[in-house]
Amino acid sequence: MGFRVRKSFKIAPGVRMTVTPKSISLSAGVKGARISANSSGRVTRTLSIPGSGISHTKTLSSPSGRSAAPARAAAASRPAPAPKAATPGLFAPKWEKELHKAVIAQRDPAALARIGNDYEPARPLAALFEATLAAVPSGDVQRAIDLLSWLFSTGYDPAKDEFITKYLPAAGFNLSIADGVDVVLPPDRDFIGLMLAELHQEAGNLPAAVDVVDQLEPSTITAVSLAELYIEQKRWADVVDLTEGLTNDDEAATYLLIQRGIAFREQGYPDAARESFKEALRVRSRPAELRQRALIERGLTYLKEGKRSLAGKDFEKVLAENSAYPGLREHLANFQD
Repeated sequence: MGFRVRKSFKIAPGVRMTVTPKSISLSAGVKGARISANSSGRVTRTLSIPGSGISHTKTLSSPSGRSAAPARAAAASRPAPAPKAATPGLFAPKWEKELHKAVIAQRDPAALARIGNDYEPARPLAALFEATLAAVPSGDVQRAIDLLSWLFSTGYDPAKDEFITKYLPAAGFNLSIADGVDVVLPPDRDFIGLMLAELHQEAGNLPAAVDVVDQLEPSTITAVSLAELYIEQKRWADVVDLTEGLTNDDEAATYLLIQRGIAFREQGYPDAARESFKEALRVRSRPAELRQRALIERGLTYLKEGKRSLAGKDFEKVLAENSAYPGLREHLANFQD
């Protein structure tokens, strides 16, 4: 029987890195549903019934970049072996060998600070890996913020770093950017910024988090992060401006529509709020967490209008799907009072 060695680190809320002698993988999700990405390029989704031992795993993409074939096709043909991971050659610079050893070969996060101090070419990468593999897992949020803040201020982009392209060409970080919205990001400048913003948010420094996200390339992902931060700061008008002209094209858009509805409600525009929630609920295939959040928020809007019967219907829909939904019992009690 062969022995297997693996180490798992929680590197951010909802994000976990697992390293083995042959690969690095990152996963995110909630109990019963997770997505994992391996450094070979394989991305899988696992759905399970907690406590039952029953689970189902589906390969969403393979190292070749193609979606996995159906099970019967896989049985008929043997998959090609994954390409052998690159290792530093004889004439590779010393910093490259030491960094590869600390991050991949022997996984020694404690060595990263020393490597960054001893070798200037290794400093950016050492800072990135120290933040994700050492500081955050140990609970040293301030150290992680210091490292990522410096890294972000330099304009460094890991996607253009030869070490990443050579030794971790298919690495991806699964990041939960909001309830019900998970994304897989490559190690690039956007990932650094979004992770730094998450840490600022965790530390209670919302203005700093907003400032970081504002500097990223505009995208649906950054919009989701900004919307969450604006909502926490009660910047309702900014949420409305951010989500102007939005349609329910994907999960991130669903989340943004919910935030738009909340912003309208808090500004005293219940009709506009309900229109946003209606659009958020239009696509029934969205994750349950998002649909339930939209129903709860629409129910709260009905309550604010004094339409208790309609509010109760929305709350009871959530109750039928997930009786343990956070805060649902309190909402039902308010409705019944």
